[in-house]
Amino acid sequence: MRFKNTLKIIENTKIWFTISLIIIVVGFGALITKGLNYGIDFRGGTILVIEMEKDFNKPDVDKIVKKYASDAITNKANRTQIEIKSNNITDDEAKKIFSELKGKYKLKDKDLVSQNRIGASVGKELKQKAVTSLVLATLAMLLYVAIRFEFKFGLAAILGLVHDIMITIGVYAIFQIPLNSSFIAAILTIVGYSINDTIVIFDRIRENKKKFRKINDEELANISITQTMSRSINTVLTTLITITSVYILVPSVRDFTFPLLIGIVCGCYSSIFISSPIWVIFKNKSLKKARA
Repeated sequence: MRFKNTLKIIENTKIWFTISLIIIVVGFGALITKGLNYGIDFRGGTILVIEMEKDFNKPDVDKIVKKYASDAITNKANRTQIEIKSNNITDDEAKKIFSELKGKYKLKDKDLVSQNRIGASVGKELKQKAVTSLVLATLAMLLYVAIRFEFKFGLAAILGLVHDIMITIGVYAIFQIPLNSSFIAAILTIVGYSINDTIVIFDRIRENKKKFRKINDEELANISITQTMSRSINTVLTTLITITSVYILVPSVRDFTFPLLIGIVCGCYSSIFISSPIWVIFKNKSLKKARA
């Protein structure tokens, strides 16, 4: 049975795997040579939140902050508040920063909204909890997909998730983007989003398997991917437009939205070009064993 206008996704599996492998290898190389740039949430440090009472010129504030803490990162928490993060700043330096900002912008003592110090032990505990959360979420999804479909579907979906996480972490390693607690929340969101996209394709494969009993698994996967392709792309595009808008207009949540932008694109790619071909590979191996 032949189907017109069916995309040849499975036939080009080597191309998709090669593209992903190159990106992952480059990211892994950066991870070995550079490591991850852990932010204050993991390494420990000080966070200052200051109410400026009116809109302010961020470059002017940066100049003052850099005089006392060269490693400090300043972000606009909102239009009138600034957040200063530093791994090495002392209480005395923090006091001097606020004092100079106070004089320049005629602030009051109450405008120092908060000054919090995060210990390195807290960061270590956060890493452990983050890994535990990710492992538990992955196992729960594997169990869910295995029960709803079959174990091969579940394993293929999880390998797709691993692909998404590795690429996202690789991008952070390559460009040395500070990694904070928001990144963990973003990764868990990516995992949930990606598995949803994968399930849509797998659900269509299951439906088509009942309709077209005489076609092989490669053609079955191609038909199912073709039928769901427009939905996957449209969903990703609308999501990306929303998240990009938030990333541009709300600087305070960029630590969360940036990894989402990477992960959602990876999730769409892996659902179509990684998880589905992996499922076909598993099915073909099972078929060969059965024939043997």
